[in-house]
Amino acid sequence: MTAGFGTWDYVVFIAYAILILGVGLWVSRDKDGHQKNAEDYFLASKSLPWWAIGTSLIAANISAEQFIGMSGSGFALGIAIASYEWMAALTLIIVGKYFLPIFIEKGLYTIPEFVEKRFSTNLKTILAVFWLALYVFVNLASVLYLGGLAIETIMGVDMTYAIIGLALFAAAYSLYGGLSAVAWTDVIQVVFLVLGGLITTYLALNTVSGGEGVLAGFSKVMDAAPEKFHMILEESNDNYVNLPGIWVLVGGLWVANLYYWGFNQYIIQRTLAAKSLKESQKGILLAAFLKLLIPFIVVIPGIAAYVMVNDPDIMANLGGAGMLNTPSAGQADKAYPWLLQFLPTGLKGVAFAALAAAVVSSLASMVNSTSTIFTMDIYKQYIDKNASDKKTVNVGRISGGVALLIAVIVAPLLGGIDQAFQFIQEYTGIVSPGILAVFMLGLFYKKTTNNAAIWGAVLSIPIALALKFIPIAVFEPWMHQMGIATLLTMIITIVLSNIQSKRQYAIESKSPYKFEIITEYIDDPKGIELSKDLFKTTPLFNIGSFIVCILLAVLYALFW
Repeated sequence: MTAGFGTWDYVVFIAYAILILGVGLWVSRDKDGHQKNAEDYFLASKSLPWWAIGTSLIAANISAEQFIGMSGSGFALGIAIASYEWMAALTLIIVGKYFLPIFIEKGLYTIPEFVEKRFSTNLKTILAVFWLALYVFVNLASVLYLGGLAIETIMGVDMTYAIIGLALFAAAYSLYGGLSAVAWTDVIQVVFLVLGGLITTYLALNTVSGGEGVLAGFSKVMDAAPEKFHMILEESNDNYVNLPGIWVLVGGLWVANLYYWGFNQYIIQRTLAAKSLKESQKGILLAAFLKLLIPFIVVIPGIAAYVMVNDPDIMANLGGAGMLNTPSAGQADKAYPWLLQFLPTGLKGVAFAALAAAVVSSLASMVNSTSTIFTMDIYKQYIDKNASDKKTVNVGRISGGVALLIAVIVAPLLGGIDQAFQFIQEYTGIVSPGILAVFMLGLFYKKTTNNAAIWGAVLSIPIALALKFIPIAVFEPWMHQMGIATLLTMIITIVLSNIQSKRQYAIESKSPYKFEIITEYIDDPKGIELSKDLFKTTPLFNIGSFIVCILLAVLYALFW
């Protein structure tokens, strides 16, 4: 076992980079006699098959924040962090059955576009600006920072150069090719991602068992750190504030998941690019099954690293390399990069390619979605409504490049953040309650008015901030803050909607000279007409969803 990169590691990694760039640029080429238009660039010509959608959803989702951040959380608090992944599987089923039919029927390019069709251009603009700021300053910057941290830890490259290199890699094909380049390269990225993750998990568990294999290693990890294998944390647990017990299953985590998987542009954009609704739902189902696998390749290595660091015999066998960049309670995010240095030459290149695939695929997805929102919801709305397809595509490329440049500047400023995955979830949670409340009511409550939705979205921010900083114990877990903020925002929006939709009129009663006052609450003119037929799904989707639910029940029963 050696700490450095060997010749074969460089060969493997360079081959991976050439493959991704080659495929990305090849699928991006303009077809003979056809110039790339907005639908080609932003929605991959609406031609994605189910398997490309499913793998692209996972590639966009699994990034450095999972590989590094979630492994760090596994090191610090254990398997409980897997709730994000396993509950996401159930959330995907809900999105596929109840949200996608409406979005695809509306023919959307962006999520803010739905807001315009359901409410108004003003609210669409407010939310578009929200998302642009969130993607650039939180999502893009944090993914670049964590990717840079990994490269610095494993290869010794200065973080600034690592961040610039990752940004250039993602930009090389995503800015030119748009969603088509991103989605088709994601299929390859997921192969590297899963293969590299499984290799790292095997190494960690095999090392813990002293070479006796994965099952023996997993058994030893469970025996050595039983406190790390509880999905539902007790209130006495130091990490209860991050994962508040049973409330993870019935509380605020639903806000994070429904917002992320249902109303997040860089996730939902893949499903909008499907050949059809059925194809999109099959892709969602594939992603749900893959989500069940993810904790085994990102969380388990973090727990194994915790056992290794706290076992003097294992540390002695690792030699001097074991003392380099060792993870600790205060630097848990070093767990995954620390493990990679013990892989044999060649396999280290595969595992590092997996980590790079996770980072680059997410960067490409975020850049593409940021450019889509800016171009379709800001530029074409306020700057040039009659922009040609060529100009629209070029503006998308330029805006994506500018977003990436800003994120490169901001990323190094995030240094010193521990458990970055939790940091990202916590601060996204200030914005997500208002957005989720507005969207849920817009979809399923026909009386919701535009003015009420605007007030709800605007007031949700001070509500979330107040809950965050009010020194009351019950509000301390930030998941509680998200759940309460969402409920309060929904209540405000419903009350204001009913005030606006209230209509009263008098009718003559049976008694002479007397009138009865009749009160009605009318539906908003832009309210969505819902029917059972809209939500009909195929037997394949229904059976697959049932299997996902059974597997979830088994996993929670095993690790409760």
